[in-house]
Amino acid sequence: MGTVIMHNVVSVDGFIANENDDVGPLHDWYYDGDTPIREDRDEGYDHSGTESPFKVSRASAEYVRQMWEAIGTIVMGRKLFDLVNGWEGQPPAGDHVVVVSHRPKPEGWHPEASYHFVDDVTAAIEKAQELAGARVIAVNAGQVGGQILAAGLVDEVAMDVVPVVFGSGKRYFGNIDGQHLLEDPDVVIRGDRVLHLRFKVRR
Repeated sequence: MGTVIMHNVVSVDGFIANENDDVGPLHDWYYDGDTPIREDRDEGYDHSGTESPFKVSRASAEYVRQMWEAIGTIVMGRKLFDLVNGWEGQPPAGDHVVVVSHRPKPEGWHPEASYHFVDDVTAAIEKAQELAGARVIAVNAGQVGGQILAAGLVDEVAMDVVPVVFGSGKRYFGNIDGQHLLEDPDVVIRGDRVLHLRFKVRR
């Protein structure tokens, strides 16, 4: 079974976007460097839906490239799917996407793309594991990610922390209830205008 990693870019005060789903400067580091993340495919959609080449610092490139190459399936919520139009059927990493939604895939939308719509988080992880095999399942943070963590289905938490304070907005962990302990960070990488952190979830 693949490792389930909850991931997102986040402000230092824990927000992944403002109230209007604007990521502001959170993704600037994806474009301000000199090293492509994917040399064979450095064009893509970021989470704000903007198409632009991903070029980051060398330290970030090594970390992100390794992480993206390990991903088999991405799990996302319907709101993010709608915001970026499912990255036009071409996710930034992995071969499959599972969307948690009570609504089906839009009729006629990229029939060639391996996108699967399920109506609860447990079914989403089961489907993602089936599709990913031994590869990583990347769960987008936010409401759906928080629900998956609360259900005990997340193995690791990965955060790309950007030095900005939002003050309010959409939280990395959504509206999660209760306390959830993580282990000490086993990855700490300093990039340019971003700090990459990864924590295992304490069982």
